[in-house]
Amino acid sequence: MAEACRLAKESVDNGWGGPFGAVIAKDGDIVARGQNRVLLTGDSTAHAEMEAIRKACAAMLPEEPSFSDDHAKESLLLESGSRPEGSPGVLPQRAKMLMSHEIYLSAEPCPMCMTAIYWARLDAVYFANDLAATSRIGFDEEFLYQDLAKPYSERAMRIEQFRPDLAKGAYDAWESRPNRHYY
Repeated sequence: MAEACRLAKESVDNGWGGPFGAVIAKDGDIVARGQNRVLLTGDSTAHAEMEAIRKACAAMLPEEPSFSDDHAKESLLLESGSRPEGSPGVLPQRAKMLMSHEIYLSAEPCPMCMTAIYWARLDAVYFANDLAATSRIGFDEEFLYQDLAKPYSERAMRIEQFRPDLAKGAYDAWESRPNRHYY
């Protein structure tokens, strides 16, 4: 946690982004670090958590990944693993991703980062500052959590389904692909 908080302050001191740092660890060893770099890059997804997840995944990829049909078999990230007991989902096995890893954060994650953490299959999330503290310094993450819980018609921005017929082909292609790999 000390390293995640150090990274958060360094991000502010250097003008890279907000006061957010992240560390991914496995068995007590740091696998990846991330800092908020939104101001440095202009990329709204350059949150500390996203940076750390990307770096942890890159560290687990083969040295020279092949993007052939066998790529999924080569990657430790995409090896299949059983869903933990009580875990939601319809498939009994999914890609392992970052199972058996933990993430340490200087602040409670925003909805984008929390979703990425779930999808990365991290085992645990530890954070220092909560949403209330984050809101007090001008980052209103609580609003996002509340807005996402509302039906589309009540959200702060217009959201509606549009032309599902155009997307059907991609889903049909996925369903007919014999070697699809669920992640």
